Amino acid sequence: MDWNRLVGPLLRMFLRTAVNRGIDHVARGGKTDAELSPEELKRARATREMAGRTRKLSRIAGRFLH
Repeated sequence: MDWNRLVGPLLRMFLRTAVNRGIDHVARGGKTDAELSPEELKRARATREMAGRTRKLSRIAGRFLH
């Protein structure tokens, strides 16, 4: 069995989840959604949306540059 074919996708899945959670944590300023004021919550949502657009753009750029 080729372990690289098994470990690679699992590692990418783990890293993707960790990065997404880290971005959400930073966007919320380390607080839970219940602790945020309405203005902070709006800003956190905008930051998450911007991060999603950035990820999409990096995937598109990767296709052209690879």
